[in-house]
Amino acid sequence: MRFRFALPLVALTLLVLSPADAQRRPPTPEQRIDRLERQVRQVQKQVFPKGQPADTAGFSDDPAATQETVNGLNGRLDAVERQLADILRQSEENGNRVAQMEAEVARLRADQDRRLRALETAPASGESEAPQGEQADQAVEPPPPSRPKLERAESKPAAIPAIADGSDPAEAAYDQGYQLWTAGKYDAAIKSLQAFTKKYPDHRRASWAYNLTGRALLDKGQPRAAAEALLANYRRDKDGERAQDSLFYLGQALMKLGQPSQACKAYQELETVYAGNVRAPLKAALPAAKSEARCG
Repeated sequence: MRFRFALPLVALTLLVLSPADAQRRPPTPEQRIDRLERQVRQVQKQVFPKGQPADTAGFSDDPAATQETVNGLNGRLDAVERQLADILRQSEENGNRVAQMEAEVARLRADQDRRLRALETAPASGESEAPQGEQADQAVEPPPPSRPKLERAESKPAAIPAIADGSDPAEAAYDQGYQLWTAGKYDAAIKSLQAFTKKYPDHRRASWAYNLTGRALLDKGQPRAAAEALLANYRRDKDGERAQDSLFYLGQALMKLGQPSQACKAYQELETVYAGNVRAPLKAALPAAKSEARCG
């Protein structure tokens, strides 16, 4: 009798314990994926109440990746890596080429500077017998077109010896302005040279002073004022000792103003008016200047 009552009790206990044991079992991967999909759909309903966006719609229905798809992706990754390696290699080669070009440009500039210094120190032909004061203001060819900044083409020899007996104070006055210009003190040089031309308007150095005033304005970065001063010196006295220099540097100032056609007219005027008598340094500098202005 006892066993009869015990058997139903045991069966009832097993029925009660079975759901609990089932809950304690770990879910299968399929169950976990189903649960995640349900959770994602719930989140999407909250984030996208009007429906799933185009880039995620139907994601759960997409087939699993096949071996062919994996191989295709690996091939594409290999191709991207090869292209990246080629880009890096080309970048290194370009960097080496740029470094070589910069070294070549630096060498050319050093060679050009050496030639300019040689021209500056060389005496001008036909002027070796000129007075010592005249040799102090010799001009050499201007910088080549490739140089980004116009440099002073005037030679910078030793200072003009002071006149001990004070017989010609005008020479000393001009030399003061010239020395200020060679030192790069353009404002002071302009004032000194203008004071000289005001005090000694008929002196032979007046043409020099007017020309050097225009040169100082050009070096200072005022090409328009320089052009006006240089043109005025040429028109003032075409036979002045530095009238033809003013024509040449007028062309340089016009180039700075972006007027190459007008610069060509200035160079042509120089060759026409002073045909056969152009000073040697200017004659040597004209071809490069005309080439820069693309004169016909």
